Amino acid sequence: MDILLLILGFLLMLTGILGSFLPVLPGPPISWLGLLLLALTRAVPDDWWFLGITLAVALAVFALDYVIPVVGTRRYGGSRAGMIGTTIGLLVAIVFPVFGILGIIIWPFIGAFAGELANRSDQKKALRAAFGSFLGFLTGTFLKFLVAVVYLGLFIQKAWTYKAALFPYFS
Repeated sequence: MDILLLILGFLLMLTGILGSFLPVLPGPPISWLGLLLLALTRAVPDDWWFLGITLAVALAVFALDYVIPVVGTRRYGGSRAGMIGTTIGLLVAIVFPVFGILGIIIWPFIGAFAGELANRSDQKKALRAAFGSFLGFLTGTFLKFLVAVVYLGLFIQKAWTYKAALFPYFS
């Protein structure tokens, strides 16, 4: 049973990292579920402080992911259309990986710019607002990715520490 929990936990860790980029998946909370599954194994001792602190961080980052893009957009004079354009641009980057990894950066900006142009006719203001939308998006994505990767590191560290108990037949 411990091996199953370990494998499912690791898969949740990877899904959490993907969720840092995909707007439909809450990355850090999914990664936290991976930590929870590892803690539910008989091999890893209960550490409720660790789980509580990591849950608080995951929920805080999840909430900030909704606040940061709005702050970035508003600070640069952006609108809801710019934020929607950013999300559509990200989805285009995922579905049509024309520019490869750079597409995750290029398409959200193009989407924000298109959204702002649809909302206002002044290209200079639209470009500035698109930059704000894009900056907010990048900040939120980076924060989610950072937390998900740190959680993966914590998962691996805990699994490695208790490897003898997790894999008694291979010790």
